[in-house]
Amino acid sequence: MSTHTADRFEWTELDRRAVDTARVLAADAVQKVGNGHPGTAMALAPAAYTIFQKVMRHDPADPEWTGRDRFVLSPGHTSLTLYTQLYLAGYELELDDLKAFRTQGSKTPGHPEYGHTAGVETTTGPLGQGVANAVGMAMAARYERGLFDPGAPSGESPFDHTIWAIVSDGDLQEGVSAEASSLAGHQKLGNLVFLYDDNHISIEGDTATAFSEDVLKRYEAYGWHTQRVEPAENGDVDVDALYAALTAAKAETGRPSIIAMRTIIAWPAPNAQNTEASHGSALGADEVAATKRVLGFDPERSFEVADEVLAHTRKALDRGAEAHAAWDKRIDKWRGAQPERAALFDRVVAGRLPEGWQDALPVFEPGQAVATRAASGKVLQALGPVLPELWGGSADLAGSNNTTIDKTSSFLPEGNPLPEADPYGRTVHFGIREFSMAAEMNGIALHGNTRIYGGTFLTFSDYMRNAVRMSALMQLPVTYVWTHDSVGLGEDGPTHQPVEHLASLRAIPGLHVVRPADANETATAWAEILRRHSTAPAPHGLALSRQGLPTYEADPDAAKGGYVLRDASTGTPEVILIATGSEVQVAVAARELLEAEGTPTRVVSMPSVEWFDEQPRTYRESVLPPAVKARVAVEAGIALTWYRFVGDAGRIVSLEHYGASADAKTLFTEYGFTAENVAAAARESLAAARA
Repeated sequence: MSTHTADRFEWTELDRRAVDTARVLAADAVQKVGNGHPGTAMALAPAAYTIFQKVMRHDPADPEWTGRDRFVLSPGHTSLTLYTQLYLAGYELELDDLKAFRTQGSKTPGHPEYGHTAGVETTTGPLGQGVANAVGMAMAARYERGLFDPGAPSGESPFDHTIWAIVSDGDLQEGVSAEASSLAGHQKLGNLVFLYDDNHISIEGDTATAFSEDVLKRYEAYGWHTQRVEPAENGDVDVDALYAALTAAKAETGRPSIIAMRTIIAWPAPNAQNTEASHGSALGADEVAATKRVLGFDPERSFEVADEVLAHTRKALDRGAEAHAAWDKRIDKWRGAQPERAALFDRVVAGRLPEGWQDALPVFEPGQAVATRAASGKVLQALGPVLPELWGGSADLAGSNNTTIDKTSSFLPEGNPLPEADPYGRTVHFGIREFSMAAEMNGIALHGNTRIYGGTFLTFSDYMRNAVRMSALMQLPVTYVWTHDSVGLGEDGPTHQPVEHLASLRAIPGLHVVRPADANETATAWAEILRRHSTAPAPHGLALSRQGLPTYEADPDAAKGGYVLRDASTGTPEVILIATGSEVQVAVAARELLEAEGTPTRVVSMPSVEWFDEQPRTYRESVLPPAVKARVAVEAGIALTWYRFVGDAGRIVSLEHYGASADAKTLFTEYGFTAENVAAAARESLAAARA
């Protein structure tokens, strides 16, 4: 038995047996289903157990407790590392759930999924993003503290907590982890601890195939606190050294911390340990039995959990209740001392917007030319004073994206030389790190109690795409501000001009793309996004123009995704022009030409296909009457979105090739985004509809 009386760390025979139980459960679960990743879960069992049973503040009876620490398993393929600890600690998982590992409808899917299994803080999915999720959580924790308890001494606020993450060789090879880790060091996120599973094995074998850098030196260069834990003499994790390292990392509040822990994958399987086969394949019945003999388990039994082991590990429920009760006392004391901040806390936790918040939204005068990116910036600056939970920034494009919510307040740590630096600042400088920005925003949203947005150019959404997909998969309330939304950005040329991006993003299930036609639609879009994030969370992407666009009268129906902007002079259209964004003005001008010819023409502005699809059929058909077969869709991007809206007789004015380096007016004329060309397409559609 190992004992640390100074810090009350104890490691008993029951602790050892519980760790070994987690190991055989991992082996059995993979063996039963016939596929999975047993080796890392076996090797990491002592570390995960130490975190969940000895170090982390959590309450298995209340997985969403505000005062909890957060845990991120970045290598999600080793999901059994997490599932076994959730089961042992007394979350909602039971033994039958482990037996149902990786099967349809189970609580134990192949990768942990947020919202599906209690205690799973994020869907890390592809390697690397869990690193950035954890960084985002640490950022959110600091901003949350600034919202509710900025004056408390370090470590004494009920909002002080730690973000723990297990990361792998694979995570640290992915570029997104480098982006996020660089930012974490720059931000001095002292509430963040990484445990790096340095097991030297990947799918293709020894990591010497592709990975030889000194990881700790790299992280030292990022500004992290670094430690190393070597294995015990028998090759297993040295839990005494690990606990000492974890507690030292938690005590280091001026920098993020990383602990490199050398492990042997699939330890102590006699033949499978330290092999790539154990990474992603079942060990085989003989090897599972041999491993059980080594650990003192009955090789004839599967999913063996001794009653005394489960009774021991389920004491985590008692510790969680005690920690929760102590926190409740602290939060009650805080409430008494800071009633206004407590009221804010209650509103934010409930997801409510403040009374009258919409009165702060700007209304733009019809007729003036305003770029929708500029209108978005004005909306953010207007909402800032009434929504303190709203914060965000840009991937080094704030001046172009108009994402600066407060020019006097930047989210930067103490010691930063910039005059606007504030550890609790409103404006985030993500740096030129688009992918990690998106994954960090996911972490911020997952942490809760704030509202986050982040900006870059629409064409750079390609860098962000997989994190955006994860936003949609988890239904997270994040807002992407994507500006320079078409070839209308001009002389920067095709590398910066999005063409396929709108259709590609609309193809992501669960992502809502919003491309406003003018300044007032932009204000309406922001208002609708904020409402939806309170009631039906989902990620939203705003696609905003660089160039000025004419302003129309505000219409609340813009929040329905599609509406009649200009109706036919007779009230009954013969042709309908559907457009988004900067092309709405072209449709309006084309309508004038067609009406002058005696063709009753309706213009439908459709800022969000996803919002429009949600509307009742009666509303959708009132906007796009099925009897009107002559239709033209106009958008400066590929046509993929619009075929289902225009039908067989319809025509689409689109862009099916890359742009060029020229001013916006020249490009729009060259590529057919003119009133004359749209009117010609309408005549073709009318002829086809009458044929």
